[in-house]
Amino acid sequence: MGDLQFAYWVPNVSGGLVVSKLPQKTDWNFEANKRYAQTAEEFGFDYALLQTRFFASYGAEYQLEAITLASALAAVTNKLKLISAVHPGLWHPGVYAKMLSTLDQISNGRAAVNVVSGWFKQEFIGYGEHWLEHDERYRRSEEFIQVLRSMFTEETTNHKGDFYRINDAPMKPKPVQKGNLPIFQGGNSKAAKEMAARVSDYYFMNGNTLEGFKKQIDEVRALAAKEGRTVKFAANGFAIVRDTEEEAVQLLRDIVSDADVEAVEGFRGAVKEAGQSTRDKDGMWANSSFKDLVQYNDGFKTGLIGTPEQVADQIIELKKIGIDLVLTGHFHYEEDLQRFGEQVIPLVKQKEKQLKEEGVTV
Repeated sequence: MGDLQFAYWVPNVSGGLVVSKLPQKTDWNFEANKRYAQTAEEFGFDYALLQTRFFASYGAEYQLEAITLASALAAVTNKLKLISAVHPGLWHPGVYAKMLSTLDQISNGRAAVNVVSGWFKQEFIGYGEHWLEHDERYRRSEEFIQVLRSMFTEETTNHKGDFYRINDAPMKPKPVQKGNLPIFQGGNSKAAKEMAARVSDYYFMNGNTLEGFKKQIDEVRALAAKEGRTVKFAANGFAIVRDTEEEAVQLLRDIVSDADVEAVEGFRGAVKEAGQSTRDKDGMWANSSFKDLVQYNDGFKTGLIGTPEQVADQIIELKKIGIDLVLTGHFHYEEDLQRFGEQVIPLVKQKEKQLKEEGVTV
């Protein structure tokens, strides 16, 4: 296992990364996101994840489209890798392969993609698309990835599937990374885990306890081994780093106590189907409390809340159970992104070095 990598959620939708009325120093527009990307790059982040949203949900009234913004950020950064989230069903995989290849050319090999099977029914039916049942959405996503990989590597692509038909389709230029352009995917259900084992490079996980993460990692590793593959693991966490644990915990209390109850409950209703319509009744958000949903990817559960030392120690524990990449959300992006990069990432790297010197292999 290599050194941990770090990613941050790009706040390309309004409202920040928490559904709370507590004032935030976070904006969603291009100029703000340009500053955040340059800050993240300067202070040690490896990746930026741009979320995909087309209709307002959980209070996110305004949204910038992911890959379009990624292209703009590519032009104002030099090292940061840009993960664009995409909904199969709203995009054609051949067209999206061309868009990713273009982004990879523009950025000199810094494009990546997060294939999101989708939970927000209104976005699909609002655009006149069919709403598929849960497992069918993952089958479609798997075909989407199969087409992407073929377009990235083959001279021409032919695909005859249940969702896509591709006939002698060329694509030039290929991505700079060719078939190594990283493909991320999330989801807690059995269908999601099986899909990750077959076709994805990284399996993204919502916030969780160490025990919860370990269970998911073990399941996906075992499934991937049956396919003769290995998968890397990325964990979501909302980071609140302050000089004292009391300050960090108090900010968490304030965020939750000032939650936008109507928006959180609306989100709870929208995602309930995602957790209950699966074969095993264990989809995303199936066991999320109101507090968990205030950070809409369960980020509080991961425990990245406290002093720099405490947060770095928790991240090392994540590494020990098999996490390769830590994805963080922040409250005041104007200052918290830099604080994390200055105070936490160097500590983690120092602790990783100590582990190596002690002969601990993780």
